[in-house]
Amino acid sequence: MAEDVAEAEPVVAPTLAEQIATIPGVTSVTVQKGEIVALAEAAAIVEVATVLRDDPRFAFEQMMDLAGVDWPERTRRFEIVYNLLSVTLNQRVRVIISTDETTPVPSVHGVWPVATWWEREAWDLFGIAFSGQPDLRRILTDYGFQGHPLRKDFPLTGYVEVRYDEDRKQVIYEPVRLTQDFRSFDFLSPWEAMTTLPGDEKAYAAREAARKEAKP
Repeated sequence: MAEDVAEAEPVVAPTLAEQIATIPGVTSVTVQKGEIVALAEAAAIVEVATVLRDDPRFAFEQMMDLAGVDWPERTRRFEIVYNLLSVTLNQRVRVIISTDETTPVPSVHGVWPVATWWEREAWDLFGIAFSGQPDLRRILTDYGFQGHPLRKDFPLTGYVEVRYDEDRKQVIYEPVRLTQDFRSFDFLSPWEAMTTLPGDEKAYAAREAARKEAKP
């Protein structure tokens, strides 16, 4: 009588998220709305980025962008978000690290040279510092700008306004002044049906007819 041969269980290959979770410095990996999100230690971001770029399982050759997020109520109020793309394997991952207002995070410009532009933007708009970044300058605001305009505690009007003074023949900075007497307010909005756009006369007439018929 032939012995029954037990069938071997199929070997299930680890998913991309499970593979990323094994990288030293990665603290957790989740899948949110079909996208892989990895949380990592800020001090280990260069090592994590290098593995994600060079390991053939990942091959994230491109950093598509770097973004900052401000959570003022947190001790480490800033999140730095790295969005990575593998052209070779057609896969993406989002890596997130956290820092506070005074602690710089290591620059990844040595892994992806394009990071210089994004790190300069994060420094300019959020005040996030990057250690090892040789060109940490403002990139969007003016040279003499004070503060970081995308922080949640930065006023919407800013602190100063810039104008060219014809008499002094130079650009000057002044405290923000919102003189109400000379501001123009336009309360007409076609999306609120307060006026009629050219070419919309028939629709307007139909609305008026319907409104009149609805009156008792």
